[in-house]
Amino acid sequence: MQTTFPRLMLEHAKSRPEAPALREKVYGIWQTLTWQELATLVRRMACGFAEAGVQRGEHMVVIGENRPRLYAAMLAAQSLGAIPVPLYQDAAAAEYRFPINNAEVRYAVVEDQEQVDKLIELRSECPQLACIWYDDPRGLRKYAEPGLSGLDELIAAGTAWDVAHAGAWDAELGRAAPDDVAAMFFTSGTTGNPKGVVHTHRTLLDRAGAGARFDKLTAKEEVLAYLPPAWIGQNIFSYAQWLACGYVVNCPESASTVMIDLKEIGPTYYFAPPRVFEGLLTSVMIRMEDAGRIKRGLFHHFMALARRIGPALMDGRAVSLVDRWRYALGNLLVYGPLRNTLGFSRVRLAYTAGEAIGPDLFTFYRSIGVNLKQLYGSTETAVFVCLQPDHEVRADTVGVPIEGVEIKLQDSGEILVRSPGLLKGYYKNDAATAEVLDADGWYHTGDAGFLDASGQLKIIDRAKDVGRIVGGANDGAMFAPKYVENKLKFFPHVKEAVAFGDKREKVCAFVNIDFEAVGNWAERRNLPYAGYTDLASKPEVLELVRECVEKVNADLAQDALLAGSQISRFLVLHKELDADDGELTRTRKVRRGHIGEKYGVLIDAMYGGKPEQFIETPVKFEDGRTGKVSATLKIIDAKTFPAALRKAA
Repeated sequence: MQTTFPRLMLEHAKSRPEAPALREKVYGIWQTLTWQELATLVRRMACGFAEAGVQRGEHMVVIGENRPRLYAAMLAAQSLGAIPVPLYQDAAAAEYRFPINNAEVRYAVVEDQEQVDKLIELRSECPQLACIWYDDPRGLRKYAEPGLSGLDELIAAGTAWDVAHAGAWDAELGRAAPDDVAAMFFTSGTTGNPKGVVHTHRTLLDRAGAGARFDKLTAKEEVLAYLPPAWIGQNIFSYAQWLACGYVVNCPESASTVMIDLKEIGPTYYFAPPRVFEGLLTSVMIRMEDAGRIKRGLFHHFMALARRIGPALMDGRAVSLVDRWRYALGNLLVYGPLRNTLGFSRVRLAYTAGEAIGPDLFTFYRSIGVNLKQLYGSTETAVFVCLQPDHEVRADTVGVPIEGVEIKLQDSGEILVRSPGLLKGYYKNDAATAEVLDADGWYHTGDAGFLDASGQLKIIDRAKDVGRIVGGANDGAMFAPKYVENKLKFFPHVKEAVAFGDKREKVCAFVNIDFEAVGNWAERRNLPYAGYTDLASKPEVLELVRECVEKVNADLAQDALLAGSQISRFLVLHKELDADDGELTRTRKVRRGHIGEKYGVLIDAMYGGKPEQFIETPVKFEDGRTGKVSATLKIIDAKTFPAALRKAA
């Protein structure tokens, strides 16, 4: 696309000035910002930044939930040629140290007191951090920190600067080019310090436009922006595609009101990782288990029908008139009210990405009339690589390469991508850039997969994580930990799993239960418990998890390639894996190496044949306090199954 983000914003302001651009819920009331109002706000903010000394090519961190004035701050920075760097708002202060110092950040725009406190805490280690502007002034009245001020003051200063320097902002805006750096996103850092992924206006807008054309997105779409802006998935859907298409982005009041806001807005275009769809379904099933017998029976009757014919109807395949009539009745009594309860009554298109989604979960949403599809991409590819076409949607693929994308598979199974949306490089890390971008312009994704007969891409695992079983009955068998973990996580009672087995004679696993789902399960059985650790250790819960593990094993046994990945032993961890404890990334990806080191005593006990093992683990609480959680964990043996014979071609 031969343009930039600020120019697109000005085009919308010129062609449809009174159309809503952003909405924000404040004290329970939705407030609307039109495109013209946004353009005025961006101009004043940009002039305020100029007055403060922001220079072309400088980095500016932006930290907070989705907020209209934080979006405006990113546009304002880009209009001056500065580079916004969104960071995760739920990260601890120490996690900001590397990005701020690596990008030599002097300026920060943050949401509220919580983020201000984190940056003030870091100032001794990041002495170049000169100015911090905040959006929400609550709690900050008596702060006397040098360089700290509110966005209201910035806007007022910018308004005066604009009058004194007539035409200066317009001239600066005119200097911007599509190949200028538009933003930098730091990766999750699963194996070390995060890497700054550099993207230009062209790369981000090219992929945003390709995705919009693929799904025929228009300015009439409504989007709810509730995921972290630092995650490129949210940034593409609610920033790049927002400006490319001109639709409305709605910002929830808070994380706790997202479900209410989702129902009020009724988005037409929705994006969430599988864990969100899992959580929504878990809450529905919990409520349904507590419903009366007649209501519960009606639900299960029509859901059986939906699972049988719903996906066929969604894919445009032939269904008998009788079944169509029965489905219409189910839509009136069950599916429609259920979509409304979930906030999906107006969803025309929903996407999930980031992790594999369970086939049962995927089918559930499509069977009740939600056009849920999968996509494949990453921070480095500006998200859109493969998308699923309507009427060609399957649970076991991530779609076909879209406009501008080429895919090549290496002999090792690694997926290579060539696309106009590829990163410019990793910031200050030429060695890492050379590892993933070759001389012919191919990006080495690190994912292993293959294209099936219909041209759709299937992902197996991260290429570096695919290993081999060594010794025992399955010597030489492939081990794909993520594939195994995802199969376990398809069960509503399992929240997280970590599998081990590379260069070992069998596979063992850690499991985190879903506290809400298992807690409800326990309460319906009059099983008392006092917190997560107690519930996770109950013999009844261990048996419940064992049943899940053995169902996964039975399923794996049907795949001759992965039958050796069946889980022989497992334990249920005494605490939930947590990003604050370094066990997960901020996008909830398992940091397998760190977990392996931290819980080495448990791994040794599982492979050593022990029936139980005591462990004491340090934890960090939300309020910053630290403590310890200890327990003696039972180690459970799981039944494994003979591998199915590969059918002759």
